[in-house]
Amino acid sequence: MDTRILCINPGATSTKVAVYHNETPLFSRTIRHAPEELAPFPTAASQLELRCRMVRQILEEQEVAPASLSAVVGRGGLLPPVRSGAYLVNDAMLRRLREAPVEDHASNLGALIAHSIASPAGIPAYIYDSVAVDEMWPLARLTGFPESPRTCLCHTLNARAVAHRSAAAHGKRYQDMTFIVAHLGSGFTVSVHHKGRMVDITDNDEGPFGPESCGRISTRRLLKLAACYDMDHLKKRARGSGGLMGHLGTSDAQVVEQRVLAGDDVARLVYETMAYQIAKAIGELATTVCGQVDAILLTGGVARSQLLTGWITQRVSFLAPVELWPGEDELEALAMGARRVLLGEESPHMYQDTEIPG
Repeated sequence: MDTRILCINPGATSTKVAVYHNETPLFSRTIRHAPEELAPFPTAASQLELRCRMVRQILEEQEVAPASLSAVVGRGGLLPPVRSGAYLVNDAMLRRLREAPVEDHASNLGALIAHSIASPAGIPAYIYDSVAVDEMWPLARLTGFPESPRTCLCHTLNARAVAHRSAAAHGKRYQDMTFIVAHLGSGFTVSVHHKGRMVDITDNDEGPFGPESCGRISTRRLLKLAACYDMDHLKKRARGSGGLMGHLGTSDAQVVEQRVLAGDDVARLVYETMAYQIAKAIGELATTVCGQVDAILLTGGVARSQLLTGWITQRVSFLAPVELWPGEDELEALAMGARRVLLGEESPHMYQDTEIPG
């Protein structure tokens, strides 16, 4: 079956757009939004008309008529917890994202823009692997604070995309394999995928430190810090000036690797510690599936570092083969997810929300 899919990934200051013909991108563009351009809009949803107009302009420039498309797929926004995979954009989802999103975030525009372009053309609009995906086992939810259960915040879109690609490379289906995926980007998350379901994770706050995030620290130390600093200061330290930035004054892994190779012992200690903590997170998640792991996948921009991935591989290869899938391409992930739906390999979920106000 021939497919032609428009993919839309809205971010805080950009909108990424691509059209895929089957598995090949016809074009990919990034629209930059200046702060002064977005300043008049009080919420992400209120930017819909502006961003839609710009997407339509690109389609016109590329001579792609919406009616020539098979589907439109957008990045999934901050809904109440949903399942992985595709959701058909429906009225309930649109209303939730416009009136009562879990949090005001640019990703909420993915479904709204997709529907605005798809509906007049009479084609389906989907979201795929929303940032709100939460399929964790009950055992993974409880904490020692009963009123504060764990929730799932993870790089679901890229993590599941590389798991699908790895399964295909092995001649198998994602649903038939068990993976541990370490997404090593500007933030780090590690997830375990068991028989088609992402059953547990470590997120930025409870796993290894990253380029700018502090990762896991003890409750006792955190309480001491909270007694000395206000919340805004701690938030900036935890995400923004923690991790590599806090230790070495840079969040650029390439720069750190160059310093290590030049003989900087402090940089080596910090960088190898980051690898050590990533390996610990992988090992921790391996216990959730009793060590029965088919492959460990390292992905994200920082996975391009041969030094870092070498250290990680050294520590975890006894668990399962380690595969490198460096970089990330969320537009391709959206396209391939929507394509699986159009080919009948996956069925889209129907969003239902009993908590919509009004």
